[in-house]
Amino acid sequence: MERPGPSEVTGSDASGADPQLAVTMGFTGFGKKARTFDLEAMFEQTRRTAVERSRKTLEAREKEEEMNREKELRKQNEDMEPTSSGSNVVRDCSKSSSRDTSSSESEESSDSSSDELIGPPLPLKMVEEPVNHMEEDIIGPLPPPPYEEVEEDDDDDGDSEEEENPVQKIPDSHEITLKHGTKTVSALGLDPSGARLVTGGYDYDVKFWDFAGMDASFKAFRSLQPCECHQIKSLQYSNTGDMILVVSGSSQAKVIDRDGFEVMECIKGDQYIVDMANTKGHTAMLHTGSWHPKIKGEFMTCSNDATVRTWEVENPRKQKSVFKPRTMQGKKVIPTTCTYSRDGNLIAAACQNGSIQIWDRNLTVHPKFHYKQAHDPGTDTSCVAFSYDGNVLASRGGDDTLKLWDVRQFNKPLFSASGLPTMFPMTDCCFSPDDKLIVTGTSVQRGCGSGKLVFFERRTFQRVYEIDITDASVVRCLWHPKLNQIMVGTGNGLAKVYYDPNKSQRGAKLCVVKTQRKAKQAETLTQDYIITPHALPMFREPRQRSTRKQLEKDRLDPLKSHKPEPPVAGPGRGGRVGTHGGTLSSYIVKNIALDKTDDSNPREAILRHAKAAADNPYWVSPAYSKTQPKTMFAQVESDDEETKNEPEWKKRKI
Repeated sequence: MERPGPSEVTGSDASGADPQLAVTMGFTGFGKKARTFDLEAMFEQTRRTAVERSRKTLEAREKEEEMNREKELRKQNEDMEPTSSGSNVVRDCSKSSSRDTSSSESEESSDSSSDELIGPPLPLKMVEEPVNHMEEDIIGPLPPPPYEEVEEDDDDDGDSEEEENPVQKIPDSHEITLKHGTKTVSALGLDPSGARLVTGGYDYDVKFWDFAGMDASFKAFRSLQPCECHQIKSLQYSNTGDMILVVSGSSQAKVIDRDGFEVMECIKGDQYIVDMANTKGHTAMLHTGSWHPKIKGEFMTCSNDATVRTWEVENPRKQKSVFKPRTMQGKKVIPTTCTYSRDGNLIAAACQNGSIQIWDRNLTVHPKFHYKQAHDPGTDTSCVAFSYDGNVLASRGGDDTLKLWDVRQFNKPLFSASGLPTMFPMTDCCFSPDDKLIVTGTSVQRGCGSGKLVFFERRTFQRVYEIDITDASVVRCLWHPKLNQIMVGTGNGLAKVYYDPNKSQRGAKLCVVKTQRKAKQAETLTQDYIITPHALPMFREPRQRSTRKQLEKDRLDPLKSHKPEPPVAGPGRGGRVGTHGGTLSSYIVKNIALDKTDDSNPREAILRHAKAAADNPYWVSPAYSKTQPKTMFAQVESDDEETKNEPEWKKRKI
């Protein structure tokens, strides 16, 4: 028997099986001889089958294309027929076409034949007209859709020109200035509808501005200090617009409603626990916060305790989840800013070591993306923002750079722009509503120029436009997609709103047109009334007729006749403190410890009363008179008698 080749596989064969061995091993297939399979032949058969099927598919496609060509030619011939013939000719044509359809129905099915005769789908203008008006379609000339198409093409060309130049869409022709205070405006928030603006600053104040209710005086309708003596670092409206997230320099974030009343305050964690995941809240200063774009009531904060925490408004006593940024060596690192992606599935945070870490919202252990040298180590990355399509991430670094990242290939930056100085830990960057521009602000020293709002084109990252804001740093910038207006917060306490009357909607346009209200003057009464309640008899005090009687009456009053205390003379006596001090210790030192007026001997002062006590016992002796034993005094020998009784050796010694 030949040995099987390399392309042959062994199988089972009934011939040559040992029945005794099969019984011993416990199954009937044991011991059968192997049979061979030719794998090359099997592969060749499969290949031929695939080629045959491909050939049939190509033939079917070619037939369909030929039939479509015939239909198009037939339709073109029908359109080219002269329309000057009368309605009879048209009817004859329709009859002949009906005969053709009847003959074709005999050859093929009714559905397929009708489809073949109708031809390819008509243009939109012809499809809208009913089919039974075929005679009018053939007789009359076609309406002017070609001219409309030309006009549409012209409009498309104009749109393409605008798309090629996104700078024309920047609304900067007009501006209004809102006076927040004298210190830096470090936070801006605009509700989703664009009706209200909220500003916060280093002066601890949060001010509310209503565009619809504000006139040309541009005054805030409410001002409050929700976090007492902590600087406001971030303000953001929720996606429903009914709550505002307030992040300050404290360790507890707050949520207030549209009118400024507190809704909830996050709990503070235990700072003596080593693992920050086991605490219920932040234990150090906050940096920033952000609302979830889809889920109502969920928000996120990052802090100096090296954690990023998510919260729910309904549960302020404990956070929902904890994300702990780590270096490549596994050490703690402080996040300086954080944000959600547009769909809310990703959480991005930039850290003090220059890294950018992105987590899946549902997986808190390891980051999904980690780029360790996004910006210079030791600098505070002030902002990370996702584009509206969710594919690009922009980061504003403390190393005076702005970088663009592709989330799908998070291994290197797409673009990088330098020379953008920043001196604040909350300098913003944002995308334009059409995702074609990126905006950020620059910082300047006081008296060394003006802060600018810089625009970069996303596709090429070229610096395409600049706006000089004021002679101070530009800290915050916000481009609202519905209003198409740009809000800017500066370092000198101003909040500016840039808009274009033609390109922008509502917002600042509502309050600019309103004239400033005049101060209401006090309304004068028709008759001048002098109201003096104490002139009435019921309030009038009785007048004293005699001064002598009044003095006699006052003398009988102990309060009125009390002699006032004389002024203190000397260092102070009688329990009254002198001018030397007002404390008890100073009084004791001056009047008791240093008082040496009594120089008598205390023993002599006591023995003065010894004879009187012995003659007239009153306190101690009567109490012990019955129980006191009789005193017996020992006899005292004189010195001469003592020397007589001494031994001789003592006398000699003396």
